[in-house]
Amino acid sequence: MRGSLSVVGGRLSVVAVAAIGAGFSPARAQAGGATHVLLVTGLSGEPRFATAFHAAASSIFDAAKARWGVADSTLIYLAEDPAGDPARIRGRATRDNVAAAFATLARRSAPGDVVLVVLIGHGSGQGADSRLSLPGPDPSAADFAGWLRPLEGRTVALVNASSGSGDFAAVLAGPGRVIVTATKSAFERNEITFADQFARALTGDAADADKDGRVTLLEAFAWARREVARGYESRNLLATEHAQLSDSALAGTVAFGLGARPADPRIAALMDERRTLEAQVDALRRRKGTMDSTAYESELERLLLAIAEKTAAIRAADGKRP
Repeated sequence: MRGSLSVVGGRLSVVAVAAIGAGFSPARAQAGGATHVLLVTGLSGEPRFATAFHAAASSIFDAAKARWGVADSTLIYLAEDPAGDPARIRGRATRDNVAAAFATLARRSAPGDVVLVVLIGHGSGQGADSRLSLPGPDPSAADFAGWLRPLEGRTVALVNASSGSGDFAAVLAGPGRVIVTATKSAFERNEITFADQFARALTGDAADADKDGRVTLLEAFAWARREVARGYESRNLLATEHAQLSDSALAGTVAFGLGARPADPRIAALMDERRTLEAQVDALRRRKGTMDSTAYESELERLLLAIAEKTAAIRAADGKRP
């Protein structure tokens, strides 16, 4: 594993290490689920922030539409100024509109689906009162916790790529959720660069460690965090943002991007075997509530380690270092 990861609630475990690079179908094409996306960009304060916020959000929007197969009905982009890009932006990013967007995703998604929420902007406050700056009343972390409840049964990835976002992690973390924040606390409120790097990781090829055409949330997080650190180092500046992630094991099994089938039959067979294991992980997660916790963790670790072994074999067969 390259570099270090900040993980909320404990150290990175062997299960999480095994999950890095393993990947999972974005819309769970093999399992029949779907992917849904909500993008929210908040108050910018300055034109340069407005430009940066929109660049990051629009790149994710385009990838979701063109590469991930997200339906128009559940690809929702809310922004400070909808007139700036009416082809992509559905409405103004007000508290009421964000609440309505969550309600739409809850109605149109089903258990087993993946819901990706990306928040980009400026933040303030602490704990459950941490807020995202939007036109009009600012929604709090507690508000988002309430909006997430109807999404129970879905795999939810909420990325708060905003300044001062650190306290969102503890408030929103829960079963079936991956929470990513651009900062480790509510007090890291300087300008951040994580949103740009995370969007690059999620929509490009650089973070795809096993080159299977899919980027896991864990791969995207690790790549973006590393690039943010490099940016500060290159300018000889002390880093004022430290991204964190709440569930590294789950993050390693959710990915975006439809991988093309390789020409080499050996690699294709290995990828098929890995996808079978990934489907078993998904099925296991669905049974979690009915299983003994020790048995569940043991079986999950076994499957993730098997996935990691397949990934190493794929990279070796492709002439890459495991």
